[in-house]
Amino acid sequence: MVQEAKEIVHAIQDEYPDDFAWCYGCGRRNARGHHFRTGWDGDVTVTYYDPAGDELALPGFVYGGVIASMIDCHGTGSASLALHRKNGHEPGDGEDPPRFVTASLHVDFKKPTPHGKLLKATGRVEEIHPKKFKVLVEVEADGEVCVTGEVVAVVMPETFLQK
Repeated sequence: MVQEAKEIVHAIQDEYPDDFAWCYGCGRRNARGHHFRTGWDGDVTVTYYDPAGDELALPGFVYGGVIASMIDCHGTGSASLALHRKNGHEPGDGEDPPRFVTASLHVDFKKPTPHGKLLKATGRVEEIHPKKFKVLVEVEADGEVCVTGEVVAVVMPETFLQK
């Protein structure tokens, strides 16, 4: 039996403008997506995810692509949180946060990730350029790290924002 997912009260993804909330991983407007939500837990970022019954690699284990997607969205959301905070804002304060895209994604599967367990991604953010952040991510199930990752996220180019 899967545990009840923990709630992120002020997720950065909730603040993204409607035109940019369609990501399959974290977009709130994508009805079929995963709806990953990233928020602060002190000075680290967290995302919780409760895999659905069909997100299997094989019986008993979560499909790695879902976990890679979780790390990807957690990384870009974490970068957005970090820059938003650096700019003096927090989710829920009415200011639009910066949007990021993935420049690089690296995932290391340390051990099989058990299905039926609440997954928790924790991120540590490092600014490496005013418009580029590196996020180190650990994904755990039942307190055990199963997957680690690194996301290099860059502020969304202006060309993406043009209609």
